[in-house]
Amino acid sequence: MPPSLGLGLDLGTSGARLALMEVAGDAPAALRWEQAIPYPGRFEDPESWRRALATLMAALSTEDRQRVGAIAIDGTSGTLLLCRPDGSLPGAELASALPYHHACPGQQTAAAALVDNQGPAASASGSLARALELLERARAAGIDGPLWLRHQADWLMGWLLGSWRWGEEGNNLRLGWDLQQQQWSGSIASESWAAGLPEICPSGRVLGPLGAEAATWLNLSPRCQVVAGSTDANAAVLAADPLPGDGITVMGTTLVLKQFVPDPLQGPGLSCHRVGGRWLVGGASNAGAGILRRFFNDAQIAALSRQIDPSQPTGLTLRPLLGTGERFPQDDPTLEAVLEPRPVGDARYLQALLEGLTAIERKGWMRLRELGAPAVQRVISLGGGAHNPQWRQLRQQALGVPVLNRPQLSAARGMARLALESLRKGDPDA
Repeated sequence: MPPSLGLGLDLGTSGARLALMEVAGDAPAALRWEQAIPYPGRFEDPESWRRALATLMAALSTEDRQRVGAIAIDGTSGTLLLCRPDGSLPGAELASALPYHHACPGQQTAAAALVDNQGPAASASGSLARALELLERARAAGIDGPLWLRHQADWLMGWLLGSWRWGEEGNNLRLGWDLQQQQWSGSIASESWAAGLPEICPSGRVLGPLGAEAATWLNLSPRCQVVAGSTDANAAVLAADPLPGDGITVMGTTLVLKQFVPDPLQGPGLSCHRVGGRWLVGGASNAGAGILRRFFNDAQIAALSRQIDPSQPTGLTLRPLLGTGERFPQDDPTLEAVLEPRPVGDARYLQALLEGLTAIERKGWMRLRELGAPAVQRVISLGGGAHNPQWRQLRQQALGVPVLNRPQLSAARGMARLALESLRKGDPDA
């Protein structure tokens, strides 16, 4: 049987998820299989990403693995590492990636100067600041020779191909890629380390077949094509397939807001991507469902949520950031979390945290409106937080528009859909 299935891998903050989709004739793509696991090691360890993929692949039947015709990967936007041209990590000092939430305020001035203070790469929480931090660490450790900068999804995509040449455009906006001009912003290209930047390709491009090592390790057909993926938030949007006027809130460890717009927009902490020929604008907060797990486990969150009356506000004003620093709707690497006062009752405290997250989301949609985006008419909620009906009610009250929870629409499904569509079209720029 010829390869006919699309495979999507989502590299999230807490773990990885794999989805397999198929299509028959003119019917819409249908989910065949999906599974998620926590990372076997630290999130910052690239080997943990590869091992998670291998573990998920091992759960697929041999028949399905041989029918996979294309694979696409999304990753957390901004998680960056240094590697050698063969993908290996350059020593113990640089064996870990800098995660997307790792701000580098000490590098912001230099990063902003490189891009003329324009775009998301000018931020202390952008990938360019992290790149300068990684390069400084390499110099301090006496590590020389060719060093390449690669984001999470691009590094693992390189392993699949057996070539780390490529970088998908959406994953590299915070590193300084100018999507409209199709070049590196400002003076980045003239830097001595610019030779370590990836060759940029659009999301959905078929880059070639699996390399021999990956095909053997994963027991996939050597005819399986590797498709340039996207960021995790963009992948979730692809899974939701929104209508005009829809906004997308991805409620994972962090909150991410996305919205299609007629024309590209720019602003501090803002990302602007091109997906399926349309402009997709949005922002990612450092607040999200991840803060809830600092105080409660999933069972406690579900039980306590049932005790919440969304019509009775707590009157507390919390700022539930995961740590110091915020990206959107405020771009402030020094912004502190506000997690107190803590009420005596756990249900009341959970409600206050949810109200704080809702306030951040509301400010996010307002900020997008201020920057020129159309007002959203409906919000589709994705991710783990979309399982919570009380949070949905709080958000619907605050946002003043219908809020729909669609937690089953995972980023992995978006990547599987992208892989399948690229396979069906046979278009190198699908």
